[in-house]
Amino acid sequence: MSSVTGKAFDFPILKKVFVFVKPYQNIFRTTIILTVVMALLGPLRPWLAQIALDNYIAGNDQIGLIYITIVMVAVLLIQSGFQFFHSYYTNLLGQNVIRDMRVKLYRHILDFKIPYFDKTPIGTPVTRTISDMETIADIFSDGLLVIIGDILQLVVIISYMFYIDWQLTLISLSTIPLLLVATNVFKNKIKSTFNDVRTQVADLNVFVQEHLTGMRIVQVFNREEQEMQNFRVINKMHKDANVKSVWYYSIFFPVVEILSAISIGLIVWWGAGEVLAETVSFGMVVAFIMYINLLFRPIRELADKFNTLQMGMVSSERISKVFETPTGIPNNGTLPADNLKGDVEFRNVWFAYNDEDWILKGVSFNVKPGESLALVGATGAGKSTIINLINRFYEINKGQIFVDGVEIKKYDIYQLRKKIAVVLQDVFLFSDTIENNISLGNPAITPALIEEGARKVGADIFIDKLPGKYQFNPGERGNMLSMGQRQLISFIRAYVYQPSVLILDEATSSIDSESEQMIIKATAVLTQNRTSIVIAHRLATIQNATKIIVMDHGEVKEEGSHFELIRKRGWYYKLYEIQFINQSQEADN
Repeated sequence: MSSVTGKAFDFPILKKVFVFVKPYQNIFRTTIILTVVMALLGPLRPWLAQIALDNYIAGNDQIGLIYITIVMVAVLLIQSGFQFFHSYYTNLLGQNVIRDMRVKLYRHILDFKIPYFDKTPIGTPVTRTISDMETIADIFSDGLLVIIGDILQLVVIISYMFYIDWQLTLISLSTIPLLLVATNVFKNKIKSTFNDVRTQVADLNVFVQEHLTGMRIVQVFNREEQEMQNFRVINKMHKDANVKSVWYYSIFFPVVEILSAISIGLIVWWGAGEVLAETVSFGMVVAFIMYINLLFRPIRELADKFNTLQMGMVSSERISKVFETPTGIPNNGTLPADNLKGDVEFRNVWFAYNDEDWILKGVSFNVKPGESLALVGATGAGKSTIINLINRFYEINKGQIFVDGVEIKKYDIYQLRKKIAVVLQDVFLFSDTIENNISLGNPAITPALIEEGARKVGADIFIDKLPGKYQFNPGERGNMLSMGQRQLISFIRAYVYQPSVLILDEATSSIDSESEQMIIKATAVLTQNRTSIVIAHRLATIQNATKIIVMDHGEVKEEGSHFELIRKRGWYYKLYEIQFINQSQEADN
């Protein structure tokens, strides 16, 4: 759990937030003007009440009383109008700022390296993008500007009170030091609880997100009760953090009310004697009681507003850390990749996720345009890492990777990835139409091209039977479709993008025999006249590959065609023999 509590006025953090205010300077200036005007209007109503009591009620001047009443109603309406516009524009400013911040943050997250998502629970960026952003909006609607307005109003009211009667003012303010002490203690106590609340919100989001996503695993392994107990623990910690803050509030506000009542009592006690001595008017005593209410309300709320600002600072600091986190691989390349032929070459490539544990050790190979390369080997041999390096999801430590004879770093990274299509073993489909899952929102991919791709890979047969056909929503992660159907949709997705290099990551390892035959046919269509790199689990699916590379612990052990490697009776032959024996045993059973 983070111990950082932040500061109510963390100017470096505020400065980063206020960068997003620049496009809305007119709205910001308007809120400042409204804040100043509202503060200046603060003492008017008590002053008008004093005039009404001393000049018109005491003098039995009914016409004057009607006049002053109309003025008081007019002032009230004006103050209400200013309050409306102040609330509207501060909220408008806050919502515009967090909209822009959220867009920039999401853009930043999209550019993160894959390792960020490997190490960070998905609930964390969700919390930063949604709930933390809403807390930042409170800096404008209920935080900084309101605090400035309240402080300015306090200055105006106290100054006017001293101007009227300094002795009565000192009596009125005699409890203020106690109030300031109580406010400071409350602020310090509540400050740490807010970071706990934000931390517990993030932990709760992470837990719910992960376990809803992995609900199938929870149910398959009969973990419902255990996970329910874990949820109760996390939920209780979330409740305890909130109750702790509520506890401080429940103590602070009664203390403020008691001190306010004491101040009013002192005014009545002192003022009554002064009224009897005719040194102070009755209207002035009533006005000072109203001033005390006006003083204590913003002072009481200041603690609350400071804590609102504190929560905004905590959220701003968290989001700033995300902004300061380095994003993806530096995109320093400028070369376009529109006409790639698909010549892929690794030259003595070394790669490690950390500095010591090498995943690839001096890997070298070359795939000519139109050829197919199959990568085989045990789990952890480094096959999938090669795919990630071709797409530049990671930066290599040593060696060079070339595409069409040009070092991969010289290509614009987004241009390069457009020409490389990857069909993964675990197909991810969004909760959207099949059409949108294939096109991924690319306007250049027309419905006609999608239907052509479906016919080419043989997926049109099952799609035409679905309700709505290409407008069918397969649900979250495509759970309403079979594994083979999801795989075929991913093949259509690869087809419509017309890549120069096609990568298949164990595309047939998790499907049944019937679906496997369809996938094999679809693979033949996709790989025709196109460079293809296939990670194979079932060796029967890659016997026609131009070249097969056998890997073990990050090293290339053998290289050649299927028949060449069989004749060598080396690594590949042993793998083939093991699978052949297993398949024979399964057939006998």
